[in-house]
Amino acid sequence: MSTESVPMVVISGLSGSGKSLALQALEDLGYYCVDNLPGGLLPGLVSEIRSRPTRYARVAIGIDARTGADGIERLMALLDQLPRASGFRLLFLEAETAVIARRFSETRRRHPLSDSASLEAAIATERKLLASLRERADWIINTSETNVHQLRRQVLKCVGQAGSGGIQTLVLESFGFKNGVPLDVDFVFDARCLPNPYWIEELRPRTGLDREVREWLEQHERVEAFYTDVLQFVRRWLPALAEDQRSLLTIAIGCTGGQHRSVYLASRMGAELQAQGQRVVMSHRELQA
Repeated sequence: MSTESVPMVVISGLSGSGKSLALQALEDLGYYCVDNLPGGLLPGLVSEIRSRPTRYARVAIGIDARTGADGIERLMALLDQLPRASGFRLLFLEAETAVIARRFSETRRRHPLSDSASLEAAIATERKLLASLRERADWIINTSETNVHQLRRQVLKCVGQAGSGGIQTLVLESFGFKNGVPLDVDFVFDARCLPNPYWIEELRPRTGLDREVREWLEQHERVEAFYTDVLQFVRRWLPALAEDQRSLLTIAIGCTGGQHRSVYLASRMGAELQAQGQRVVMSHRELQA
């Protein structure tokens, strides 16, 4: 398999084996993902994808036992029609029965085929139903002893994106501690130790996006030292964090009110990292309120 990404991947396999996680991994890489597609709709979707290659440059499609025997037969017929050169590949995920049963027990979810059978019987029925897909699969991943990060790496390796995962988007958020620390952030830096433009009457109504505030802050060595240290920290640890298979990293910088210092630092850092090719999303919480 070449190192170029596969343009169209069908992800199938046993319920509870990690298909949703596999789709999420590809979605983070820019794949257009469709989950739980009925097999009968696949030929139409393939035609749509081929007619609009710019919009659907890379597609991942999740198909499982809920499509039924007829849907699986249609998928098999489509696989027979498509030449290997078409870039259409099938990834199959599975796990030991005991592992799948434990996962369903832990999540308290119902197996999609367990309406009139025990969990073990439903898993056995699903294996039989999907046996033909497993035989045709380009890749088979057994997730019995695989954690989330390991599965992600295996999926990326299969589709030719090994080493291309990691942080796709860096979010830089400014905020005010008086309104609480933002939820779901990875790192928080406290800029309240820096000189505060709030106490300068003509700067009070302005923000860290205004030239007058920026120039005032840049006169202070402590501000420059703080900015340099935080930027160096981010640059140094981004590669290591990327190895952890993160697709999104959120860094929050806070000051008292979230209007001057934190806004200045976050916007300046975002602009510098963006200029170096990093995809950055800016958010100034208190300015957007």
